[in-house]
Amino acid sequence: MFSISQSYPTFDIQSIVIYLCISVSTSIVMEIKGTLDLKKELSDISQCPASYVVAVNDTMNILSGKWKLPIIASLRFGKRRFKELGREIPKITPRMLSKELRDLEVNGLVRRTVYNTVPVTVEYELEESGKAFDKVLEVMIEWGLKHREFTLQREKPAEF
Repeated sequence: MFSISQSYPTFDIQSIVIYLCISVSTSIVMEIKGTLDLKKELSDISQCPASYVVAVNDTMNILSGKWKLPIIASLRFGKRRFKELGREIPKITPRMLSKELRDLEVNGLVRRTVYNTVPVTVEYELEESGKAFDKVLEVMIEWGLKHREFTLQREKPAEF
């Protein structure tokens, strides 16, 4: 029996389990595969609010931390070397950048390519699942700009 409150380990994106709905008489557990129809999946999710929570929890587990979203945002513009990423993302340490890139690679969002040159050249780019996150980033950017404008307007003193 699965419990919604249990912590979830890192899953392979292609076989990530996003549905867990415990109802009065049945439990529904479905696995995402690339061949399933997304509309059917979404309609199945809408039948059980608990599956929303699990899907959001899985996403948050993969994207947890302060630096993963800025890394993905930087890589959406193309391949980057390690130093380029470090320069584009203010205040990230090389150690943290390395850790976060490794996590994103393990979760299938980033591809690391090593070239046999002297010195060794390493490039990072988004995998297909990372590229699919582009729509979410666009919505987040739009919301962030609107929210910043709203808060700045709210903080202005009233003029008499």
